[in-house]
Amino acid sequence: MLADVWLVTDKDLRIEWRSRVTLSQVVPFALTVLVLFGFALDANRGVLNAATSGLFWLTVLFVTVVAVARSTAIETADGARRALLLAGIEPAAVFFGKTLAVALQLLGVEILMVGGVLVFYGTTVESLPLLLATCAVATVGIAASGTLLGALVAGVRARETVLPILLLPLLAPVLIAASRAFDDALGVLAVDGWAWLGLLGGFGVVNAALGTLAYGRLLEEA
Repeated sequence: MLADVWLVTDKDLRIEWRSRVTLSQVVPFALTVLVLFGFALDANRGVLNAATSGLFWLTVLFVTVVAVARSTAIETADGARRALLLAGIEPAAVFFGKTLAVALQLLGVEILMVGGVLVFYGTTVESLPLLLATCAVATVGIAASGTLLGALVAGVRARETVLPILLLPLLAPVLIAASRAFDDALGVLAVDGWAWLGLLGGFGVVNAALGTLAYGRLLEEA
């Protein structure tokens, strides 16, 4: 199963690398949103510093919509989804493979965004382990829920519109928990970031379990 998971992940990453969508569209979009937020709140540095964590993860959610839509489009083109079913790969392996591919893309964008926040907003990192752990755990949960919803709306004609309507409210707990953990990592608020990280881990486990159980049926119906 691990070989099948990596096979699906490698397929999606190769397609992204050849298309350059992430590098040419997603990364500039993310950095532009961060810069615009900075310009909007630059008149009040205190508000900008307090809102940095929320702005960071709100931008990540916007990027997630683009990444999940792209991941879903890969499987809807040229009968690729049917080919996956006929290949004999377990649906759970397809789910985890696509989740891993989306997560790796998001992590790459987040690394650049962290650099952008440090440069544009002038913030400092007080707990690098907490910051890195928050990015990793939150991204896994985001990618799992996005992959699951991507399969759910794959057969819908207006999936580009339906996907963000369903995905963004679902990821509201991630936005709250990841922002609080980032507040602790950046030294903005005196909160227990590791406790919020545990909540993010629970969110990821639940979505991974749901994907394992439901992805096969969604793949067949789509």
